[in-house]
Amino acid sequence: MVKCKNFSFNSMFWIPDYMEDGIENYINYGLEPGGFLTAIICNDLKSAVMRADGQNIGNIPAYVAYFYNHAPIDCWGSYDLMVKWCEKGGLNG
Repeated sequence: MVKCKNFSFNSMFWIPDYMEDGIENYINYGLEPGGFLTAIICNDLKSAVMRADGQNIGNIPAYVAYFYNHAPIDCWGSYDLMVKWCEKGGLNG
């Protein structure tokens, strides 16, 4: 089971508390995330910037660092990988 509670990157960027459940539910159970997380997971940083709220816009580096360093490699990086991950049911599928 993957957890991302209190994740920070370079002591300057962090994943806000209200986003943690979405990340954990996606990785652990393959539940499709909202638009901003979908863009991050699909490595579509242009869309991530356009969909980010005021708190997430400045913390995009934390999301990239989290997925790069802690998420299974086959759950992120492209839209096709995200769809397959959701179909599989995440780590618990």
